[in-house]
Amino acid sequence: MKATDRSDPVILGHVLGEHRELHAAIAAVRCLLEKGEGSPDVSGDDLVSALNTLRHHLADHFAKEEAGGFLEESVARVPRLSKAVAGILAEHPRLLAEIDALIESVPTTSMPPEAWRSCGEGFGRFAGHLVTHERNENSVVQEGYNEDLGLVD
Repeated sequence: MKATDRSDPVILGHVLGEHRELHAAIAAVRCLLEKGEGSPDVSGDDLVSALNTLRHHLADHFAKEEAGGFLEESVARVPRLSKAVAGILAEHPRLLAEIDALIESVPTTSMPPEAWRSCGEGFGRFAGHLVTHERNENSVVQEGYNEDLGLVD
């Protein structure tokens, strides 16, 4: 068996770890959004802070992907995945712009219930786009490494 036919547990573990961290950051924002409406203990500043944490993590995650790593290795193993990887990488600026717009939309003064709902709807759309993006990444890595990551769609 050639070395490129074997899975690299370090890379696969890294992929799963990165995605777990992203999902934890998404869950933290969702928790604030659920708690925020009607709660004096949660402010728009709290929401902006959680969104910025997610945004920072995303930017770091995307930079690592763009510098090489598991996507590049997937293409090296299975060259026909290059188009899928190019599509995944092309989504990065759009996803970052989407979360930036969401951060900018959070009112800097008070957060009436309708503002919480509006932010929740916007975040729901963004999170859906991000989850689809991550699912596509997982699919490429699974195919590139011929490895079932055990992720459920």
